[in-house]
Amino acid sequence: MSSTRERLVIIGGDAAGMSAASQARRLKGPDELEIVAFERTHFTSYSACGIPYWVGGDVEDRDQLIARTPEQHRERAIDLRTRTEVIRIDLAGRRVLARDLDAGDLDAGDLDAGDLDAGGEYWTSYDKLVVATGARPVRPRLPGIDAPGVHGVQTLDDGQALLDTLTRTPGRRAVVIGAGYIGVEMAEALIHRGYEVTVVNRGKEPMSTLDPDMGCLVHDAMTGMGIAMVNGAEVSKILTGDDGRVRAVATEDAEYPADVVVLGIGVRPETTLAREAGLPLGEHGGLLTDLAMRVRGAEAGGIVWAGGDCVEVLDLVSGRERHIALGTHANKHGQVIGSNVGGGYATFPGVVGTAVSKVCDLEIARTGLREKDARAAGLQFVTVTIESTSRAGYYPGAALMTVKMLAERRTGRLLGVQIVGREGAGKRVDVAAVALTAQLTVEQMTALDLGYAPPFSPVWDPVLVAARKAVAAVRADRS
Repeated sequence: MSSTRERLVIIGGDAAGMSAASQARRLKGPDELEIVAFERTHFTSYSACGIPYWVGGDVEDRDQLIARTPEQHRERAIDLRTRTEVIRIDLAGRRVLARDLDAGDLDAGDLDAGDLDAGGEYWTSYDKLVVATGARPVRPRLPGIDAPGVHGVQTLDDGQALLDTLTRTPGRRAVVIGAGYIGVEMAEALIHRGYEVTVVNRGKEPMSTLDPDMGCLVHDAMTGMGIAMVNGAEVSKILTGDDGRVRAVATEDAEYPADVVVLGIGVRPETTLAREAGLPLGEHGGLLTDLAMRVRGAEAGGIVWAGGDCVEVLDLVSGRERHIALGTHANKHGQVIGSNVGGGYATFPGVVGTAVSKVCDLEIARTGLREKDARAAGLQFVTVTIESTSRAGYYPGAALMTVKMLAERRTGRLLGVQIVGREGAGKRVDVAAVALTAQLTVEQMTALDLGYAPPFSPVWDPVLVAARKAVAAVRADRS
């Protein structure tokens, strides 16, 4: 390695990792900075959030989900090594051990000075390191969990494997385990594919990211769409047939026939490498970073950054660290890291926990704190719930929506908003996300100058109707 050129090594080739690589390359050319990126799958820079819509047929082609191919990254002087998994980080030696998953295809002359062994393993040194290992689907240790026909959905490879199963399987019965974002989105995808869908959920209602009274609305809508909802049920095992393939999902009380099973239980930070290397992890298992996305306490191993689904982020409302796996955050983390690697300066201040999803024509959104989050943070609060319409009531197509709002007692500071409704409901949460970031009170929100015309909103937007009601609740609480 040239003494005048630094080497940046990136572990993970999706949103955070390749955003960091691309931004660093914009700021520093190949003569100043060598960039080596490792990705264990075939694909890079893709939208994992789009996989349910590809599986469901709304997106016709897998390649539509890919923002930049490995070849396009390589054209920008980024040494991207796909189908290569980093299996160890040596902080003291400032190097990583990688394994070629298609061993035998590498040209050892193109690698670092270390030897390439018969198993395709080799060391690569670094001056600066980015850990962007993402998250892994929760896969409970259950009998039959690894049977053919049981699928997690996290990568494009996962999505392709599921589609292959759907194509080959003659039966039309699907069971989705879990009713979070991935669970409800995959339920919709399978309905679009013509499957008879059952969702088995251990929670009281679907969408645990909402309060139960709002999750109940999602439950009712999913049932109305022909999805069989089984709440408060814990899966005990996956049953298989004589051919070894999945045939049913079992709980303590019942069996649900299945020709295919999709795991939608959620994800956890993929920090196995980081933990083994001794890097600091938070309460939720994610890496802990400073505002510049540098891993805390890793100075002895050179400058180490981390971003994406493998890190914990600051919740600006509660002041606590959280793990939130979203591509929006991952791309921003990568931009911050790349700017700092390239000699610039950038920070990631935190999040307010905004997310939006849909199941068929039902839109589901939330930002800020749920009731249990507020209690855990030691906050006292009032809640209000209103029903309104997406447009002026007399305008064709006006659809009902329900808005729930939390405000801090006494101060009236906005704490959280949840919205469930039809077309035009989901993206209204962005107004609340801005208000949370600005630390507005609900009274200040009522004066917001939002756009109005009958095709888009009632005179009082539903979010502002909720804010007005919250103001009244805060005032009544003070008296």
